[in-house]
Amino acid sequence: MPLEKNKPILIVDDYKTMLRIVRNILNQLGYTLVDEATDGSMAFDMIQEKQYQLVISDWNMQPMSGYELLVKIRADEKHKTLPFIMVTAETKPENVLKAKQAGVNNYIIKPFNAQTLKTKLEAVFGPLR
Repeated sequence: MPLEKNKPILIVDDYKTMLRIVRNILNQLGYTLVDEATDGSMAFDMIQEKQYQLVISDWNMQPMSGYELLVKIRADEKHKTLPFIMVTAETKPENVLKAKQAGVNNYIIKPFNAQTLKTKLEAVFGPLR
């Protein structure tokens, strides 16, 4: 299923600067329907209200982490197949494994650039149009 320019993407991070960076990269790639949440619980509420084609979430947030958000989405019958990309500064192999076991579609280590995000998006959705 391709990533469509006319469907919304949800980005989740507790740092406004990171939200701005990810939004700017998505905008450069032609994706302008981007919503923001500052933690996993806010994001989950938004997912219940709107149909997103992708979630890009930071791992470390309070009160609900990106990992907890991923687990909650995968347990939700209505949203369990929602594509999810985890972004984190955590480089520990066990965290990558934990995210994969929870059903993450891809994983990005901070810091990253536009090409890295594009490559990860293409790994999940195929060539971007």
